[in-house]
Amino acid sequence: MSEQRVISAANLSLIENNLQTIYRNIEVVNNNVDVVNQRVNAIDQNVNVVYNEVAKLAAEFQDYVDMAVKQHNLEVALANIIKIRQELEKKYGHYDEVRRTTTGILQADDLGIVRKDTISTATEELMISNPNYWLAPCLVAIAAWINNQQELAEKALHEAIKRNDEKTSLLFALICRRADRKDACLKWTQRYFANQDEENLDRKCIVIIDAFASGLLGTDSEGVISRQMTEWLNKLSDKPGFVEQQTTQWSEAINAKRPPLTESCYPYLKKYSRTWPVLEHIMEGAYLHAEVFNYLENIFSQEASTDSLKEQLDEELMKLVTDFDDEELPLRREEKFNQFIIDFEGDKKRAQASMKVEQTAFEERKNFTQLLTDAAMKPESSHAGISTQKFAIALSRDWIINAYNDVTAQNRMNIPNEIEINIDSFNDKTTDGKDERELADRFNSLVDKEKTEALAKLKLSMFEKYSLWGGGAIGVIGLIMIISGNALFGFIGIIAGIGLVINHFSKKKKLEELRSKLETQFEEKRSSGTQILLATLAEVVDFRAEFQEKDSESQKVIDYLEQISPEQYIKKLSDSNRRIRIS
Repeated sequence: MSEQRVISAANLSLIENNLQTIYRNIEVVNNNVDVVNQRVNAIDQNVNVVYNEVAKLAAEFQDYVDMAVKQHNLEVALANIIKIRQELEKKYGHYDEVRRTTTGILQADDLGIVRKDTISTATEELMISNPNYWLAPCLVAIAAWINNQQELAEKALHEAIKRNDEKTSLLFALICRRADRKDACLKWTQRYFANQDEENLDRKCIVIIDAFASGLLGTDSEGVISRQMTEWLNKLSDKPGFVEQQTTQWSEAINAKRPPLTESCYPYLKKYSRTWPVLEHIMEGAYLHAEVFNYLENIFSQEASTDSLKEQLDEELMKLVTDFDDEELPLRREEKFNQFIIDFEGDKKRAQASMKVEQTAFEERKNFTQLLTDAAMKPESSHAGISTQKFAIALSRDWIINAYNDVTAQNRMNIPNEIEINIDSFNDKTTDGKDERELADRFNSLVDKEKTEALAKLKLSMFEKYSLWGGGAIGVIGLIMIISGNALFGFIGIIAGIGLVINHFSKKKKLEELRSKLETQFEEKRSSGTQILLATLAEVVDFRAEFQEKDSESQKVIDYLEQISPEQYIKKLSDSNRRIRIS
């Protein structure tokens, strides 16, 4: 027996020594790993430094490349712009002289400080040196007009019309308007309109329509311009899908007038109903009626002033005289693009973006009906005066009514039959907000159900439930063991038994506190939820009533539009019964 104990002790000593050796070896390996790890970290830091330096160097190199590219672009643009301007001067330099002379003659005629024969001599010389430019014979015609040389004026006009009928017609329409020769102005305006493509009108056409509508172009006693507009409309209306296009076009313009609801409007519906986005949209549609009615009434209640329009017409005259001719435009665009490159110090992307914006701004063309829509509903961007707004609305009356009825019908189609109410976990619906009792009962039932389910989850586990009896039993066993002489295990049993009993009562008390807290929370939910529910239902009632009231105002807009006719808003039209048909 003693030998076995000695062997066991010896074996244990050997094992202990071996374990210590292994432990020391592990420590050495661990230290070596730490050293390696430190070196790896150092290398990693060095790599990061190198990476950052390389990234910095790459960024600097890219900046250098970008700067070099911009510098190259700038040098090329400077060289190009000199070349382009030389070519412009060579090909079209004499055009600038004609433009300057035309402007000078118009100003001189206003002031009356230049002799008529001087004007004639200057214009005839320019005519000889500009055999293809449309403005040169116009200049001769103006000089002949000033000198009362009718035959020469007619010959010059014939040549100018042959070179560019549209620009010549507009030029003399504006000059005659400036000279207050309204009969001649009206004839030239008629000719200008006759040269227009109803599907491709530029924006200055609306200024001429504005002047016509304001009575600045003379009395259209024969209905000539009215017939021209009717012809445009007839051509457009003969195209497939025209009515649908007008409905869409005017619907979009009308819907753009929708007023947004205020932030304080229907706060409970906004917060506690998933239907709110739809409700908000249709209420904006209901408010639209008053907005459009006030917009129309404001336009038709204003007296149109022609002073600003006269200034605008004179500006168009100066632009027509000084603007570049079509054949110059490719070179002028190229010149402008290179100038942008110079302005942006070689940045081609910014130059291209600016060029795109400029071309869009100055080359936008639209059909006649879109021009009317913009004049009526977007006067700020279309530069239309009050008289043109009146005329455009009157001329487009039937389309507006069709579109307005469509907008109203679409808005009414979106009215939800049921409105959702979403309060926490309560999700229900109401039609008119008057079913308070039913919804309150369903809400209370939901709260009761959720409370019952939540309370049911708060119960003692099997161990906690039976720890009282188990603890008592273990304590008794411990006491018996102490009596039987096994004091150590008996004492441990008594402590374990007491612990289990304490754990049982502690968990039970905590559980009762949680149940009490949970009941309080659900009662608070019931109280606050009921208040929110009633407030939301009250807003549903108010919403339905307000929508009905505001939506009924649509008829006022239709009635107002139906009493409008185009002839009412064109000054000095003939007293005949001619009407501009738009259907």
